[in-house]
Amino acid sequence: MHEQEIGFFKIAAGTWRLALLLVASTHAATWFVAPAGDDAGPGSQIRPFATPQRAHDASSAGDTVWFRAGVYRLAGARNAGFNASRSGTVDKPIRFWAYPGERPDFDCSGLDIQDRIKGINVTGSHLHFRGFALHHVPQRITTAHESWGIWVSGSGNVFEALDLHHNQGPGLFIAEGGGNLVLNCDSHHNYDPLSSNGAGENADGFGCHSDKPGNAFRGCRSWWNSDDGYDCINAESPVLFERSWSWLNGYLPGSTTSGRNGAGFKVGKSQTGVRHVVRFCVAFQNKAQGFYANHSLGGNDWISNTAFGNKGPGFDMLSDTLLVGDKVHRLRNNVAVGGTAIGDAGASDMRGNSWNLTSAPVAGDFQSVDTAGVSGPRRADGSVPALAFLTPKAGGALVDCGVESGFPFVGQAPDLGAFEWGAGPDAIRGVGRMRARTGIVRADLRDALGRWFSRTGARP
Repeated sequence: MHEQEIGFFKIAAGTWRLALLLVASTHAATWFVAPAGDDAGPGSQIRPFATPQRAHDASSAGDTVWFRAGVYRLAGARNAGFNASRSGTVDKPIRFWAYPGERPDFDCSGLDIQDRIKGINVTGSHLHFRGFALHHVPQRITTAHESWGIWVSGSGNVFEALDLHHNQGPGLFIAEGGGNLVLNCDSHHNYDPLSSNGAGENADGFGCHSDKPGNAFRGCRSWWNSDDGYDCINAESPVLFERSWSWLNGYLPGSTTSGRNGAGFKVGKSQTGVRHVVRFCVAFQNKAQGFYANHSLGGNDWISNTAFGNKGPGFDMLSDTLLVGDKVHRLRNNVAVGGTAIGDAGASDMRGNSWNLTSAPVAGDFQSVDTAGVSGPRRADGSVPALAFLTPKAGGALVDCGVESGFPFVGQAPDLGAFEWGAGPDAIRGVGRMRARTGIVRADLRDALGRWFSRTGARP
């Protein structure tokens, strides 16, 4: 196993120990699956099941299914390699987790279903999937569109630390259901060569078309997908995109040969005018726009995002109709460097963005524009790598020049873009504002902040 793969799936030992204790305390059943297991066995640690489907069919609310390391060659039925139709509850989800420190690998290349194929078909609710790879979901027919890595139509599900790649369609697609959280997942190198509306037209990294509320993407990465990085073109309920990255989309995977659309974040085209939120996200080197409203009828909130070196505008607020009142786009503290900063402004309330400054920022206002490490190992808690890439430079044009947007910050005013100078992407923000307004910091918080600033070298 490559060092990068080990890093991606490594979870802090303390976190896993806590998870095991929590599972044990529920008195729920625990099941085990291993590639060399036997579905006729009891599903125990010593005699595990062989397939995810068998373990799923044995599980009920509150249970945990542990997947051991190795390659699972999904066979599937009813147009999916694994049908997750059972449901947990809010208090007792069913967990489908990688065994601590191990990397299960779901290979879908052998699925020979004459239909649009789903690697995992999630129709159940309150399920938690964590820590495995899923790849090579194929297309078998040419009279329809894409297949999907994971298709979701249930609610209240969590998809965490998944690596979805080389599928002939989106890595993960929320078709229906609400309250689904996609957390710290990667989706990359997806391409649909057989789609009837054009090769590459439908392989986004992540998609959401649901009309149910509460769906969110946090800490995700999407790159080298033939269509867009993130797309909620038909979503009729608000979707949140937060602290997520998107790059090199719109190209054939692994190349700069043109694929299809190529927006980093495509957020719009609702028919009912819902309002999506994109905040603290990064889009760079995409074939088209970094952040694209895509004919939005309801306006969106774009807060503290960074666009760098996209072929199209950094931000494009294109709308088919005149947006008025609370339907206008709201843009605060965004930065775009390289190429056109703002394309179609549409009807927008824009304040504190880089194109609102007297002089436009340049690449030298970042600590680094070197992309090395962006697809590398995540941190132990599963969050995106801590890099100098696109972080504001001390004394640069991005520091302390934003406006209040309802979020905490470090210093006299918010910095522009997804990161605060000297703090990194996971910083405790808001110290400057707290001190300015109250002059008081609780002793326990003050001590914790002191230790944090001492350790990181960040400014108070």
